[in-house]
Amino acid sequence: MVYQVENEPVEIPNVLPLLPVRDIVVYSYMFLPLFVGRENSIKAVEEALEKDRLILLATQKDPSKDSPEPNDVYEVGTIAMIMKKLKLPDNRIKILVQGISKAKIIKYTQTSPVFHVEIEKIVEEVPEELSVELEALMRNIKEQCEKILSLKGLVSPEVMEVLDNVTDPGRLADLVASNLKLRLEESQKILEVFDPIKRLEKVSDYLSKELELSTVQAKIQTQAKEEMSKTQREYFLREQLRAIKSELGDIDEKGQEIQEFSDKIKKAKMPKAAEEESRKQLARLDQMHPDSAEASIVRTYLDWMVDIPWSKSTKDKLDITKAKEILDEDHFDLEKVKERILEYLSVRKLNKKMKGPILCFAGPPGVGKTSLGKSIAKALGREFVRISLGGIRDEAEIRGHRRTYIGALPGRIIQGLKQAGSNNPIFMMDEIDKVGTDFRGDPSAALLEVLDPEQNFAFSDHYLNITFDLSNVMFITTANMVEPIMSALKDRMEIIELSGYTDEEKLKISRQFLIPRQLKENGITAKFIKLSDEAILSIINQYTAEAGLRNLEREIGTVCRKVARKVAEGSNALHKIKKTNLPKYLGTPKRLPEEEQQKDEVGIATGLAWTQTGGEILYIETTLMKGKGGLVLTGSLGDVMKESAQAALSYLKSNAKEFGINHSVFEKNDIHIHVPAGAIPKDGPSAGITLATSLISAITQVPISKAIAMTGEITLRGRVLPIGGLKEKALAALRHNISDIIVPERNQKDLDDIPETIKKNINFIFVKHIDEVIDKALLKKVRKSSKKPTKTTTAKKSAAKKSR
Repeated sequence: MVYQVENEPVEIPNVLPLLPVRDIVVYSYMFLPLFVGRENSIKAVEEALEKDRLILLATQKDPSKDSPEPNDVYEVGTIAMIMKKLKLPDNRIKILVQGISKAKIIKYTQTSPVFHVEIEKIVEEVPEELSVELEALMRNIKEQCEKILSLKGLVSPEVMEVLDNVTDPGRLADLVASNLKLRLEESQKILEVFDPIKRLEKVSDYLSKELELSTVQAKIQTQAKEEMSKTQREYFLREQLRAIKSELGDIDEKGQEIQEFSDKIKKAKMPKAAEEESRKQLARLDQMHPDSAEASIVRTYLDWMVDIPWSKSTKDKLDITKAKEILDEDHFDLEKVKERILEYLSVRKLNKKMKGPILCFAGPPGVGKTSLGKSIAKALGREFVRISLGGIRDEAEIRGHRRTYIGALPGRIIQGLKQAGSNNPIFMMDEIDKVGTDFRGDPSAALLEVLDPEQNFAFSDHYLNITFDLSNVMFITTANMVEPIMSALKDRMEIIELSGYTDEEKLKISRQFLIPRQLKENGITAKFIKLSDEAILSIINQYTAEAGLRNLEREIGTVCRKVARKVAEGSNALHKIKKTNLPKYLGTPKRLPEEEQQKDEVGIATGLAWTQTGGEILYIETTLMKGKGGLVLTGSLGDVMKESAQAALSYLKSNAKEFGINHSVFEKNDIHIHVPAGAIPKDGPSAGITLATSLISAITQVPISKAIAMTGEITLRGRVLPIGGLKEKALAALRHNISDIIVPERNQKDLDDIPETIKKNINFIFVKHIDEVIDKALLKKVRKSSKKPTKTTTAKKSAAKKSR
């Protein structure tokens, strides 16, 4: 086929050299320069120049490839004529090409050193007459081009004349597409549309999108320009206003602000380093324009520096007797904590320069840890600050953000001191056992400096960038469990355990604190309601299951609200709340206590367990069945309890002869150990002796006394190891009318922490070895060994007998 190039006929052969091009798609009738640097490409250009100057330009799929293969080049390209060639100093060549016609690669006839391809020339049909729709489409495209050029400020009569002179729809599509900033894939898709009208429609879609983008871009530029002009205008007017005020003798606002900051810095009595930094920042502020962004940051920093209580402190009330009265007035019992606070006051009275202690109140929810902190502040006459550490994961919450960040603030320690207005408050940190950690740092590690008396005299906050003395602050932390706290942090704190309250203590606390508070909150007085002791104890045991007092107070509040409603409706009668009519106010009981054993049974031992809500009794059942010597454990037991069961069985097997047990019993029977309430997970290192007793009873068929409960871990040699939570476990036994509990001898020291009311009603039997446990718990002697057992120690029972 013959084409016209510069009014000269050109015949295009079927085989042409191929020049892969990068980052551009060449359309028909385009004039453009190309820089050729690859050796194969230069050879292709030179070969084309030696023949008829024709070459096929096809776009690479991946522009980053320096040595493309046939599969790396699009199949549709443009036949072009090389109009000019210029050799460059860096051995590259620059050529000027003109697109002639589209062509499709049929096959590669040569791949080295130059690509030769056989092509199929694509002839597009030009409509003889333009339809109304086609002419409208072409006119719309021209108008859109004019709008885009106008928005970009590039419109000119010459450009519009070129567009108006194009009457061929395919040529117009190619012309517009070549000037749109399309992605390589989009440009190639347009090139591969051979129908001129469809190609024009596709270009129209891209053009509409470009017009929308250009409109938004122009709008943004206009707004930015207007904002800049407005800022410059405001600056100019402010400077004029400042000059006018200066001429009239009015006060200079900036000078007044600088003077105020200077006076506040002097009044704050900062340490030398802090004052120097404040003066330095004040000098910077004086040099800045008052409305600049940097001035706002410096102003905020200076506000913090002058508001922090560098030298402000409250005077401690050192009257020991008065402080004891306040602590007793606000809290029942908690003698250990009260004693520790009074010790601190006594030493503070004798040594004015002593450092504040770091206390940690650890105990279940609702036992009064947080309210105790308020009472301590009241007793000492100090300010009280409380922050919650639960869920904190960012170190900056403790140390503050660096001032390079927008919206930076000091950490919560400095914020709390500013809130308190003194440098020696009672600073309570709740939930220290629930501090998290992630990529932003470890807040627990940051607290190491805060809670260390040897370091916190020079605590560094990232925002202030100045050290602050925290040695006068009395830090009190709270935790439900001590185990999750980082060991290094735990080492810095004096941990005071707050265990749950006994029923008697809860009754007294209800009378002394909870009921009066709920009466006041619900707007009634004691003449409208009277709760009997039996009713309160019923609420404690049947409507709550906790070591603390929160749910108890909530239930008492419910009763008070019911009475308040009747009073509001006109009833002035005294409402007597008894155990019998309590369900009328609170509904059916929410929990039922574990049923007491009716008789002594074989294979059922009574254990004692510690939970976060207090102590519980745990029945462990063992039964034998025909089998092959397997051990079955059920009841949602944890790994520790499973190991305890295995250790107990191993001990029993190794000492079978002593207990008169034939080894065939283990070989011909399966042993099933079950702990009722299977839906509740159970674990812990204190069920060993209970499991062993249940096992021995089941195998020897000797019943276990229902009046004895036990707790303790067992070793393979039969030794009984100490346990924790003795007070809570003793309370559980007392609630279930169990008079004797077997306890490891090494827990004898814990009797000091147990209230006298419990010790009067419980007989503690201290043991060293499992043999002693078996002798006490089983109703009949089963050991046949002549080995003399170790002497069993029991707590004095005289008081208990007297009270019964």
